[in-house]
Amino acid sequence: MTEYTPDNPEQEETKKKGNLNLRINLFFFSTFIIFCVIIIRLAILQFVEGPTLTEKESSNIVKDVPLPPIRGTIYDAAGVPLAYSTPTQSLYITLMKDYSQKNGSKNRPEAEQIAQRLLDVFDKYGDPAAEKMTKQDIIDAMDLDYKKYAGYSPRRIKMDLSQKEIAYFSEHKSEFPGISIEEESVRHYDPETVAVQTIGYIRTFSGSKSLSKYKEIDEKQRSSDVTTDPGLVYTEPEFVGFDGLELMYQDELRGKNGYKKVPINPRNMPEGVDEVVPPVKGNNIYSTINKQVQLATEQAIMDQLSWLHTHPVSGRTHPNATTGFAVAMEVKTGNVVAMASMPDYDANVWQTGSVSPDNWKKIQNIYLNGTIRSFNPGKKGDHPESVVLLGSTQKPLSVLVGLNEHLITTNTYYEDKGFAKFGKEGHQARVQNSGGHVYGGMDPARAIEKSSNAFMVDMIGKRLYDKYKDKSIEIWDEYMTKFGLGVLTGSGLPGEWKGRKEYTNIKQAGSVQSAMAYASFGQQGKYTTLQLAQYTVMLANEGKRLKPQLVSKITDEKGNIVKTFKPEVLNTVSFPKSYWNEIRRGMKSEVSAFGDFPYDFARKTGTSTQQVGHQLVDNGVFIAYAPRENPVLAVAVMIPEGGFGSQSAAPVARKIFDAYDQVYGLDGVPKGNANNQAANGTTGTTNGVQ
Repeated sequence: MTEYTPDNPEQEETKKKGNLNLRINLFFFSTFIIFCVIIIRLAILQFVEGPTLTEKESSNIVKDVPLPPIRGTIYDAAGVPLAYSTPTQSLYITLMKDYSQKNGSKNRPEAEQIAQRLLDVFDKYGDPAAEKMTKQDIIDAMDLDYKKYAGYSPRRIKMDLSQKEIAYFSEHKSEFPGISIEEESVRHYDPETVAVQTIGYIRTFSGSKSLSKYKEIDEKQRSSDVTTDPGLVYTEPEFVGFDGLELMYQDELRGKNGYKKVPINPRNMPEGVDEVVPPVKGNNIYSTINKQVQLATEQAIMDQLSWLHTHPVSGRTHPNATTGFAVAMEVKTGNVVAMASMPDYDANVWQTGSVSPDNWKKIQNIYLNGTIRSFNPGKKGDHPESVVLLGSTQKPLSVLVGLNEHLITTNTYYEDKGFAKFGKEGHQARVQNSGGHVYGGMDPARAIEKSSNAFMVDMIGKRLYDKYKDKSIEIWDEYMTKFGLGVLTGSGLPGEWKGRKEYTNIKQAGSVQSAMAYASFGQQGKYTTLQLAQYTVMLANEGKRLKPQLVSKITDEKGNIVKTFKPEVLNTVSFPKSYWNEIRRGMKSEVSAFGDFPYDFARKTGTSTQQVGHQLVDNGVFIAYAPRENPVLAVAVMIPEGGFGSQSAAPVARKIFDAYDQVYGLDGVPKGNANNQAANGTTGTTNGVQ
């Protein structure tokens, strides 16, 4: 046996080799262990912790959940709020589980339990006077199958919570997962029903997609390739303008909604809130409508309708006169100070975005603005539409056409025999003056004053046809268009109607000559009251067709002016001064309602006859402007089935002029008290078109 000694080289070498082998073995063993640990860890990550980590990764997706904007206010010309919003508290719920049919409805009973518990609270602590909700109403509002909302979107369950409801839900929030109380706004309209059809009303965004504006917005928001400013995103329960100024100025009134930044998990459910951006209040609209003048106009129409039911006009009472329409428009500015479609209604019935069946029955025939569109106030065929034939209010324009086409001159003499004939010999049609009156010798001005149908047919209608033959309809139409008849007024009001050019219906008239004959005295064109007012303004300012202005300015919530509106001339008709003088001289028909009127004024009465059902009815029409030599205000009134315009429509116009005189002064000096005088400033006649 070899003895080991420190100095033995062979032994030292053997020892070193042994240590090296041990180290190598330890290294490979350690490496094996490490790889095993890594593989096991990867397996755990892949199969055990994978779904959890994926969910956490997905939760980094953040959605912008909109908060309703605060709608701006619509004021009258003197700063009186006509449509305004007040804060209210609403109950929202965000679904914390998937209750949909796609999930097999396994969580549906739980959702129904939540709905029942909410209902119990509403019944116990809600306002007793408020309309009661049902369990199904709550379930529908929860939108369990995501028909209206994404999973993470809060659902509005109830608006206008009572203080007791707010207190209860605040104290028991932990018992109702996902609920929150959000501040919103409720829209209110002046309870005195000031120009309600002009102001318009609101509905929910989800119930407004029949309108092209909201349909386009909805389609854009649903488009996956479009990135939208979260402040402009519309929510389904959001209230939007649906008619009138509410719709016309929707973008200005709406403001911008706020939004919550909400992390979303893979089930599209929320996981807390990262950030809240508050809403931005909408801008305020100052309309040109003056509440005092408007209310006087509305009352005048309703009083006159009642009077027509009990007092004979043209030999009999008129119980079927149930509607009336009037527009008052400033001659120099185009500002519409009154626009009445009567009877009207309380627009607060739309506060919840829809109207109850009972209220719908009450308003379905009157909620539309009859001064700009045509509708029937009853069953079809029972009454004339809200838009009627112009009757003799057409005659000033007929005379202008005759003068400008050199069919007549200002000195033309005509012997009125009480009637006129036209058509083929032996088959002639006969038109007579109202009441068969024979007026004898007359010039164009006297023909307007006496409202001679015979003059208009013989000297205008027939002569225009003789000059242009079949092209006469085209020539006539050009004049009507220039004076705003049969075309949109430019007001911008949603749903405005162009009118009906019946003179283009040759088959109905019988011939082109017949169409021209009837058109010449106002029996071939149905136009809106707003069109008639715009036409009257043109007669007053000698040919400038002004855009009817319904808003004077827009301000932000701090009162800073965002935009102002100035008079806008749409087109101009240039005629010799003598032509305008001739019609102004003729617009002086006798009207008893203006017997003590302190101003010289120009006016024209009209009675249009049309067939309704199986009988002929007379519609009252009246136009006027005052003062005659320095016109300030033009007024147009229509009373369907009211009989002669001088007795049915004219009294309404008189009260409109009086109301305007009180507030603004037809001579520039308000006749009312100090409060009324203070109203003079938002709208007026100082900045008009010269």
